[in-house]
Amino acid sequence: MNKKHFIIVLLFAASITNAQTLSLNSVLDSIQKANPSLKMYDADIRSMDEAAKGARSWMPPEFGAGFYMTPYNPSMWKAGMKDGNGMQQPGMGSFMLSAQQMFPNKQRQNAEANYMQAMSSVEKERKKASLNDLYAEAKKNYYQWIVLEKKLTVIEQNEKLLNFMIKNAEIRYKNGMEKLSAYYKAKASLGNLQNMRLMLQAEIVNKRIALNTLMNRNKGENFAIDTTYTIKNYGATFDSSTLAASRSDIRAIERNITLTYLQQNVERAKLKPEFGIKYDHMFAWAKQPWQFSLMGMVRIPIGASTRMQKANIESLKWKAVSLSQQRQMMLNEASGMAYSMSNEINLKQNQLRLYEENIIPSLQNNYKTMQLGYEQNTEELFMLFDAWESLNMIQLEYLDKLQELLTMQAELERILEIK
Repeated sequence: MNKKHFIIVLLFAASITNAQTLSLNSVLDSIQKANPSLKMYDADIRSMDEAAKGARSWMPPEFGAGFYMTPYNPSMWKAGMKDGNGMQQPGMGSFMLSAQQMFPNKQRQNAEANYMQAMSSVEKERKKASLNDLYAEAKKNYYQWIVLEKKLTVIEQNEKLLNFMIKNAEIRYKNGMEKLSAYYKAKASLGNLQNMRLMLQAEIVNKRIALNTLMNRNKGENFAIDTTYTIKNYGATFDSSTLAASRSDIRAIERNITLTYLQQNVERAKLKPEFGIKYDHMFAWAKQPWQFSLMGMVRIPIGASTRMQKANIESLKWKAVSLSQQRQMMLNEASGMAYSMSNEINLKQNQLRLYEENIIPSLQNNYKTMQLGYEQNTEELFMLFDAWESLNMIQLEYLDKLQELLTMQAELERILEIK
């Protein structure tokens, strides 16, 4: 065993020592609580909700101060100057304070509030869709780990069978009763099994790292898994209404369509007039009376000033059409994938049933028969080895089919958004 293989064995041995056993549901719950991508969505949702609180704000008031109708010649500010007719003037000019306030249109405020309050609804659905993808990734890694553990069990059993053949052949060779060709094949196969065990153990370490990453834990943290699994039946009906109700990414598009209509309402509200008030107070010089000005104001979007709003309304209408077609496309694809995946799952289940009920038991009985004949000196070692090789290959092939089935099951649950 070289240094690299020795390190892999040490890592694997350390990983199973006093390791906590986590069920699949425990892993999924940890992902929901701790995965950083979900916390990112939570922060975005909070950001949008906080921004929505300011939807009904007013425009800030405007203030001004300065000279009003004041001559450039300061000597004319004072009273007592005579005009061309000899009349004394009361003085010219004043200092003015000004304030004005525009009152927001109530319809526009309501439209903006409805739009901003609905913005986070899209992110909430996207968060659920992201969580669903994380669940699917975790299930695939978990199921692959289960199959890896079962392959290690098969390898351990087959190593015992090969060791029996090798030891028995060595004894027979000493007594001149055995040929060496099948013996060396058995020795080589034993080495291959040991090499495969190292690879499987390294893969298990990788699966543990992947699951720890999804759970946002220390990547080297030890834990074991529950190797029991369930083959589920999902039925055969995957209509659009069912998928639309269950899929968060499709609901996110529906929320986005609603958001588009609300944004249209905001643009329409901008076409409504807005009113305001302006007050000016003049502190006059010399003997002039103080004066004031009180004016009402109205801002009326007309003519060229409405082009942007009208263009945005038309643009948003077609954006809603695009989103609606995207929703239909996703429903169509998801329904087709679900039917196809369900068909593949049924095929794999039937194949596994054949392995369990026919192929593997027959090869096991064939091996037992050959082993009995070998022990009674009616069969040779190469016949026993051939029976073992067939059994070993089929057992591993069965586990590969099982992994394919469990992976497809996880993918179908992702499509149907089932935890």
